[in-house]
Amino acid sequence: GPVWQIAWAHPMFGTVLASCSYDRKVILWKETDGTWAKLEEFKNHESSVNSICWAPHEFGLMLACGSSDGAVSIVSTSGDGSWESQKINNAHTIGCNAVSWAPAKASGEISLDDSKVLKRFVTGGCDNLVKVWKFSEAESKWVEEHKLEAHSDWVRDVAWAPSPGLESQSTIASCSQDRRVILWTSTDLATWNFQILATFDDVIWHVSWSVTGNILAVSGGDNKVTLWKETVDSKWVCISDDAKSQNAPAAAVGSAERNL
Repeated sequence: GPVWQIAWAHPMFGTVLASCSYDRKVILWKETDGTWAKLEEFKNHESSVNSICWAPHEFGLMLACGSSDGAVSIVSTSGDGSWESQKINNAHTIGCNAVSWAPAKASGEISLDDSKVLKRFVTGGCDNLVKVWKFSEAESKWVEEHKLEAHSDWVRDVAWAPSPGLESQSTIASCSQDRRVILWTSTDLATWNFQILATFDDVIWHVSWSVTGNILAVSGGDNKVTLWKETVDSKWVCISDDAKSQNAPAAAVGSAERNL
């Protein structure tokens, strides 16, 4: 079936590529001396695997996978050749469309001991929800930390902004079938606020951050890619030549309280 997404692992693990597809499989590929070979194949899902994302390299070789069966699986290896898999069943009703990891040290996280840094990722689904998940060391499982509600249709993509160490807040971008891009921000990872970046003319399929986390690329059904940047007065404007008509500051602002 169709391959929906591919993702490169960090170079410290060699030349490793992950792919996910409609055939319910996630496959890892490795290049050795110019030859590509299948490294591992996972069949953890009952339906199409729509999204994959590698965890920050600080956590080792770890991959999150979102599926139309509503589950999210996390596969990892300690480097001895064996793989272990964990699964979050019913992560999203109807299906999970997107997954994105938080930086290894998310802004707002208070920890002087790197070994205590929590693993987190964000997902988007067909239930119109954006969810933040964290790994509970005490329970040895993934738990839902926040449920972020603002979209009125399927969430097509989510992207947690990189955190080079200068920012005082964490930022997540989400886009939806409702034609809106929403920015979620938090300074303490306990309360999330949101603002609508813009409402577009067609469904928005993908959002992607620059390496420094200060420019957001948005693409959708209108066959356009627009670039957005935050101004000094905290307004987001379109800085790309294409679709300058979208150049309007975000207007709607709200908040999502902690989901215990």
